[in-house]
Amino acid sequence: MIKERWLPALCLLGALAVLPGCAIGPKTPTVTVHPKVDLERFMGDWYVIANIPTALEKGAHDAVESYALEPDGTVATTFSFRKDAFDGPPKVYRPRGRVRPGTNGAVWDMKFFGLVSSEYVISWVDDAYSETIIGLSSRDYVWIMARTPQIDEARYQALVEKVRADGYDLAKLQRVPQRPAPRDPRANVGK
Repeated sequence: MIKERWLPALCLLGALAVLPGCAIGPKTPTVTVHPKVDLERFMGDWYVIANIPTALEKGAHDAVESYALEPDGTVATTFSFRKDAFDGPPKVYRPRGRVRPGTNGAVWDMKFFGLVSSEYVISWVDDAYSETIIGLSSRDYVWIMARTPQIDEARYQALVEKVRADGYDLAKLQRVPQRPAPRDPRANVGK
C-alpha cells in the first residue's frame, strides 16, 4: 500500500508521464508561424478534425477546443471530448494560454495542470478564420481544426499537405471522429 504522503508526488509524476514533449519550446519556433493572428477572431470553438494526438487525447471523439480572451491577456481554454466513443465518458481539460510578446498573436505558451507549459504555435489560419493548424517545434503533435465538425475532402487534403510540408510524420496523423453539427430546424421554415 502506498503511503498517503507519497500520493501527491506519484500523481504529479503520472501527469508528467502523460504529457511527453510538453516543455516550453524554443524561443523561436522551428515550425511555420502564421504572420499575424487576430486574437479576437481566433477566439471561440474549434473542432479537432485531425491530429497527432497527445496521450490524453488518444481515442477522442467529438473533440472541441474553445478559447476565450481574458482581460489580463491570457487565453482561457477548454478542451472537451468523449473518450473512445461518441457515447464515451466526457473529458474536459482547461489549460491556460499566454501569448508570447512579439509574435503577433501566433505563438502562445500553454500551461497544463498549472505545472507544465508547452509551446503552442498557430502555424496557419485561413482568411475567414474557419480553418487552422496548430503545431509544435518538436513536431510530436499537430492539430488540424475547423469551425465546423466536418470539412470537405479537398480542404482536408490541402491542410494535410501543409502539415506534411512542415515536417510532421503523416503516418501518425489521425482523423478525429466528429458527429455532424445538428441541423437547425429553422433552416427549412418557409420552404
